[in-house]
Amino acid sequence: MKNILVPVGSTENGVNNLRYAVNFALMSGAKVYLINLYKEFSKVGNLTLVNQMIVDENEAQLEEVMNSVDTKGVEVFAKAIKGDPFEGIARISKQLNIDLIIISPQSTEIKDEIYLGNTTGKLVKQTEIPMLIVPRNYLFRKFGTILLALKNGHFENEEVLDPVKDIVHLFSSKLDLLHVITPEGTGGSKDLDRLLFQMADSITTTNNATTFQGVLEHFQSHKPDMLCVIRRKRGFFKKLWEKNVILKREFHTSIPLLILSGRQ
Repeated sequence: MKNILVPVGSTENGVNNLRYAVNFALMSGAKVYLINLYKEFSKVGNLTLVNQMIVDENEAQLEEVMNSVDTKGVEVFAKAIKGDPFEGIARISKQLNIDLIIISPQSTEIKDEIYLGNTTGKLVKQTEIPMLIVPRNYLFRKFGTILLALKNGHFENEEVLDPVKDIVHLFSSKLDLLHVITPEGTGGSKDLDRLLFQMADSITTTNNATTFQGVLEHFQSHKPDMLCVIRRKRGFFKKLWEKNVILKREFHTSIPLLILSGRQ
């Protein structure tokens, strides 16, 4: 992982995520790109006007975030960019060869009962780049144990698993695989690819109604420092394809959550 993207929403979460990204980059040797996407235009009656104040506010926010974090010699590039946040993140990720996006589960303005807010939830659906969702005020630490939870153990493209392989190698982590067999699973999904057997230090197979319920049942016994899931329409976050918000009563975690691309 050589290029990390940190989108800024609120200043508080921007500081938290940049600090986390800097520590991650110290371990991996990555560059960090801190961005703030904004719409430069405002409506006044029937006229669309350029609002310089919006530009200035976003640049000031980036400066405040940068000034609040000791970058420890890590290369951090900060830029306020005009455009739609979702299209902009996809475009910038492609231009900069981003390997990982570090983001918060929700903004500070959203009610506490929400885990993934509208912006983060939409990014999970629309972004194919691996995402690391870091809880607010979570201190960076070594990932001693990573729990990889999935119900479909078949990958046409094994590169999907590269981010978790990189993290395991970087932190000398133990990888526990939780294979959840669900009633809707097909015969092929009940088999595990050879690569998973090579990667995993332990494999647990469980029968549950959903992948999420399997994680709930086995989370405490594994006590992971990171939870890793696959982004699929019928996978862990299938409710996101009904809406952009995930409530805490539906799912939440107090540890970093790595979401891998599920595109085959």
